[in-house]
Amino acid sequence: MIAEYGAAFKDEKGGMYSWMANSYNPKFAFVGTFMWYASYIIWMVNVGSGIWIPLSNAIFGVDKTQSWHLFGMLNGVQTLGILAIVWIIFLTYVSSHGLDRIKKITSVGGTAVALINILLFLGGFIILILNGHMAQPLSLRAFFVSPNPDYHSMTSIFSFTVFAIFAYGGLEVVGGLVDQTENAEKTVPRALTISAIVISVGYALGIFMVGTFTNWKFTFEEFGTVKVTMGNVSYVMMNNMGYQLGLAMHLSRAAAVTLGEWISRYMGISMFLSLTGGFFTLIYSPLKQLIEGTPKQIWPKSWTKMRNGMPVNAMWSQAIIVIVIIAIVSFGGSDAQAFFNILISMTNVSMTIPYMFVAFAFLGFKRNKNIVKPFEMFHKKWTTEVCVWLVLFSVGFANFFTILQPALTGDYLQAIETAAGPILFGGVAWWMYSHYENKYVKNQN
Repeated sequence: MIAEYGAAFKDEKGGMYSWMANSYNPKFAFVGTFMWYASYIIWMVNVGSGIWIPLSNAIFGVDKTQSWHLFGMLNGVQTLGILAIVWIIFLTYVSSHGLDRIKKITSVGGTAVALINILLFLGGFIILILNGHMAQPLSLRAFFVSPNPDYHSMTSIFSFTVFAIFAYGGLEVVGGLVDQTENAEKTVPRALTISAIVISVGYALGIFMVGTFTNWKFTFEEFGTVKVTMGNVSYVMMNNMGYQLGLAMHLSRAAAVTLGEWISRYMGISMFLSLTGGFFTLIYSPLKQLIEGTPKQIWPKSWTKMRNGMPVNAMWSQAIIVIVIIAIVSFGGSDAQAFFNILISMTNVSMTIPYMFVAFAFLGFKRNKNIVKPFEMFHKKWTTEVCVWLVLFSVGFANFFTILQPALTGDYLQAIETAAGPILFGGVAWWMYSHYENKYVKNQN
């Protein structure tokens, strides 16, 4: 769908807002786009502090960020906050000087991710050949029952769907840069189609290859006191791959441990470069789509001024907002940490609901014969409608169970916060656009 949008609106600067506004309704488009943008503000706050974890892994082989102290008086959280603030200022400064600088850095990040996947596939394949068997036994049951006991109930399985959706997160950001792409009507659909296939096949093969060196029941006993979390699991996995590769090659235990640590270090630097590349794109593209695509009267005049092809003033205003939130969270103590956890809960659903907006507007896009469509994936009306409703159902279902899951475990507050996010962000967007309509559109009429 994004490929069709991108090819049809290749000259539009507003990305997903332009797609939905031209296909369905401007106010509908603004609410969906603003909700999507607000979630990326919180993403920047979160990753701005978290990006130092892979860097620590790259340098030390483990996460030592909680032991970092600046000036002898700032604790780990405060030190990461200061680093995150400096990082946001640096990224905004570099990005404000034009897209050419952004492209160079994002290409390095993409290459780093490609290489870490190649390392995973090669390492897993060599271990499988040398050992002659999978570490995680294959069976018919293994394809249907998760080794993680937290995902054995139907509600938890459905709530996990949102992770699968996040695997494709960012395609809409890339689609929003179509006006900067050479030969966009051919390049963008081809790139998005290849990306979707690589993501699908890559995730499946990646999970399979992890099973060549990881037995979910016994492996982590090798790591003793290491607590495996969603934040460090990728580093623990790659560390384990190096360790198991060393054992399969009949190296000493000490040599195998060292090999695992070095692969974990490489994982750290790859993830740091990857997140840096992603950061450069996301610090600019969502804001670009919001400012350039929507009516100029909604925003302060200074925000709409362009320099080096960038909404520089808006980018610095965005940086100030992110820095203020980081400072509050880093220096506000436990109450501020609780506040940030609320923000995370509020954005979990807000980041994926806009995909439902984009999919629903696609019905209007296909029905509008005045829109020239140089690339079409859906040629039949029934295939369009089936796929649109599949997207609406799967994303809606995933978000419903994401909200429901904490309530079923007794955490009603988190369930309310998760549901409040899209309501709050959508309500703010509705008010902003209504204010614009009352002040400008009615006067013009």
